[in-house]
Amino acid sequence: MRKLLVYLKPYTKETILAPLFKMLEASFELIVPLVVAALIDKGIAGKDTGYMLKMGLILVLLAAVGFVSSITAQYFAAKASAGFAKIVRHELFNNIQSLSYSQIDELGTSTMITRMTSDMNQVQQGVNLTLRLLLRSPFIVFGAMIMAFTISVKEALIFVVTIPLLSVVVFGIMLWSIPKYKIVQEKLDRVLGLTRENLEGVRVIRAFGNEEKEKATFFAGNNELTNIQKHVGSVTALMNPLTYVILNMAICYLIYTGAISVQAGILTQGSVVALYNYMSQILVELVKLANLILNITRAVACGNRIESLMEIEPSMKDGDITYKSAAAGAEDYIFFDHAGMMYPGDNVEALTDVNLHVRKGESIGIIGGTGSGKSTLVNLIPRFYDVNSGAVYINGKNVNEYNTESLREHIGVVPQKAVLFKGTVRDNMKWGRENVSDEEIYEALEVAQAKEVVEGKDGKLDFVIAQGGKNLSGGQKQRLTIARALVRKPDILILDDSASALDFVTDYKLRTSIKNMADAPTTFIVSQRTASIKNCDKIVVLDAGEVVGIGTHDDLLKNCEVYREIYDSQFKKQKGGN
Repeated sequence: MRKLLVYLKPYTKETILAPLFKMLEASFELIVPLVVAALIDKGIAGKDTGYMLKMGLILVLLAAVGFVSSITAQYFAAKASAGFAKIVRHELFNNIQSLSYSQIDELGTSTMITRMTSDMNQVQQGVNLTLRLLLRSPFIVFGAMIMAFTISVKEALIFVVTIPLLSVVVFGIMLWSIPKYKIVQEKLDRVLGLTRENLEGVRVIRAFGNEEKEKATFFAGNNELTNIQKHVGSVTALMNPLTYVILNMAICYLIYTGAISVQAGILTQGSVVALYNYMSQILVELVKLANLILNITRAVACGNRIESLMEIEPSMKDGDITYKSAAAGAEDYIFFDHAGMMYPGDNVEALTDVNLHVRKGESIGIIGGTGSGKSTLVNLIPRFYDVNSGAVYINGKNVNEYNTESLREHIGVVPQKAVLFKGTVRDNMKWGRENVSDEEIYEALEVAQAKEVVEGKDGKLDFVIAQGGKNLSGGQKQRLTIARALVRKPDILILDDSASALDFVTDYKLRTSIKNMADAPTTFIVSQRTASIKNCDKIVVLDAGEVVGIGTHDDLLKNCEVYREIYDSQFKKQKGGN
């Protein structure tokens, strides 16, 4: 948490002024009991109406000045905490964006969402309360004790005994609760993960009739969270009653000894009232301090979680070479040199010893059974994952040597799951290239066979797509995501099983249009359908992460048993041939 405080530096003025104004308010609050004592001893006891009015006006003035000071402190504290949260959230998001796919897979989406939202809000609230109350409450507690000594040293000794007892209770509970709140947040991560999975997969859950099973899993996770929260809450809830018991006992003893002193003429009635008021102030402030410490405890636990995520260094080090396009038809434009890749936590390689030479402008089909490593292979090209052995070269340079942003600017990727964002069609197309014109968008839409989709919508390019493209069919979403990749006019186009929802005719038109583009990109088509890749210049057949065949459609039918099996399972053998 300590390392996060550097982000308060732009708000140094606010972090100084907020507690200063709060202590100014507290100073006026400490004067009030003395004014009340004077009002009782001189005004009421002497029946001096003018003096009573004078003291009353002073009380009103103190209240007004205290109110203005409090509002000012609130303003500066809110400005500093909100600005701090904005900077930290921005830095955290930047760091998450810099992490590799492997690290994101390992961390989990629900954990990152919790830290960006729930944890961040808790930290913001903690900073706000700290700026307002962390100095104010101790200032009043010790200020009240000092003021008590100015009234009566003997009675003030009660304060000296009471304050350490209260400190033991408050700080003891705080030290116990800090690690417990960390466990609470971890349990919350699990509940959020279950919630996210259920909401995203609600159709699948209902289709398989697993509602009751998922409810039971969610309730189990939720009960674990509830139980740990109850356990922590039951202990921290002791703070208020224990502090009230100690303070009320101290007040009772103070009134008892004060009454004896008044009877003996050692103290005035106003002095006893002032001492009582100071003790009451201590009660109120220590209760505030106790609640503040609980909030700070949560904030520190959440801040440590945020800090741990921000401290994760990207596993991929960016290169310093800027990508430059190769000449059309260049040999070994993309070259997999004995490339092998293993996912974090696995003990078996997802890809093993891949050797592949690709000429610029070629179309490469990639096919294989489920889990054979098709997506893994193409994900190595834009460097979403790094190889564990061997290397991948583009235009004669190892992909690790390229500046990642420069490299990916020239690669269009259409993932398996079509993802569109809430906004207009135009906004979604601009993800491909920010300064793209409407004419260029329509060109890309036409190639992707999506022009008729857009022209059939109200507003055309201004048609608003719902979050996740929920108001579009599967085929429409796939065509629009392909158009988004084509908008940037990439040198390399990766279609990762991105035409699975298209019919054979549309799929054929799409592939033909891409091939006939001026300066057609080097295209990788990952597909389960042999019909989608049979006309590619080169087809790569994968089986259990190994390349078992490379060649044209006709060559592989003759020489590759895995390819032949896939083809035969999709097309019935005809007499005299295939």
